[in-house]
Amino acid sequence: MKFIDFNEPGGPDVLVVNDGPAPSIGDDDVLIKVSAAGVNGPDIMQRKGLYPPPPGASPVLGLEVAGEITETGSRVTSWQPGDLACALVPGGGYAEYVKTKAAHCLPIPKGIGMNEAASLPETFFTVWSNLFDRAHLKSGESLLVHGGSGGIGVTTIQIAKAKGVTVFATAGSKEKCQACLDLGADAAINYREEDFVEKIKELTQAKGVDVILDMIGGDYINRNLKSLALEGRLVTIAFSSGHKADISIAPLMMKRLTWTGSTLRPQSDEAKASIAASLRKNIWPLIENGTIRPVIYKTYPMGEAKEAHRLMESSEHIGKILLTM
Repeated sequence: MKFIDFNEPGGPDVLVVNDGPAPSIGDDDVLIKVSAAGVNGPDIMQRKGLYPPPPGASPVLGLEVAGEITETGSRVTSWQPGDLACALVPGGGYAEYVKTKAAHCLPIPKGIGMNEAASLPETFFTVWSNLFDRAHLKSGESLLVHGGSGGIGVTTIQIAKAKGVTVFATAGSKEKCQACLDLGADAAINYREEDFVEKIKELTQAKGVDVILDMIGGDYINRNLKSLALEGRLVTIAFSSGHKADISIAPLMMKRLTWTGSTLRPQSDEAKASIAASLRKNIWPLIENGTIRPVIYKTYPMGEAKEAHRLMESSEHIGKILLTM
C-alpha cells in the first residue's frame, strides 16, 4: 500500500509518499480501505517530533478515517467485510489501508458522504469526552471555546448548542467570528481586537462561564481562570502557546474551580469504545437529522499531504482539512 511517511522530524516538506505492507489485524480489529482521512493538530505535532505515537501504535500519521471494511478479526461480530465506516485510529490513517479496533468504528451517518464522515471521529471523540465526560457540561450552562473556527471549535459549538448550552467562541478574524455565529454561537470574540476576559465579563454580567475548552495554554491559563464562574471547570486539551505558565491558584480556591485536561490517543481501548458508544447514541442521530453538520474547508489528494499540513499550520482554515486516498 501507499502511505505518507517522513524520515526525520521537520516542516511539511519532510512528508513523502512511500510504499509498504498493509497492516495485519488482530482478533478484535478491522482493516479499513481508506477513502479519506482527517488532518488534525496532533498530526502536525507528531511530524515535528513533539508527539510520538504510543507503544504499539503505527508510526504513520493520521488519527481518523472513513472507508470500507475489508477484513475483520476472529472475534469481531459487529462489522462485516463490505461495511462502510468511519473510525478513530491509533495511527496509520494517512494510508491506503489502516487497522483499528472494531469498537472504535462508527457507521457513516445517513445523509453525509464518505469525505464528510472522515472529518468526524477525532474531533467528536475529543469534544464529547472532554465536555460531557470530564467537565459534565449540561443544558442551561455556558461555555467558552477558544479557536471556535477550527475543527475542534466547529464541533464544540454545534454539539454544545444542540445540548442546550450558551456558547461563546474566540476566533482570529471577522470572517472566522461570523462562521462561529453561523454555526450557532451566541457570541464570537475576535481575540485580535478584544480582550476575551473583559468581553466574557460583559456577556455574562460579571458571572463568568461555567466551562472553558482551551487548546491555547500559556498566558491564556490565568485569563481563563478569571473568566470562569463559581464552580467553573477549565478543560485543557492542547497548548499551542506553551505548556508552562506562571499561574495564580487564588482563583481556583476562591471560586472553587476545577481544572482538568486530557489527550485522546493514549487512552485505553475500552475508554475509546465507551466514547464511540456514547457518540452513536447521543450525537449520530443529530448528524442524521441535520442538527449537526460536518464543516469541511479543503480536501487534498494524499500526495499533497505537505500542502494540507501547510494550510493546517497557517490557521487560515474554517473547519476540517482532509486527505483523500
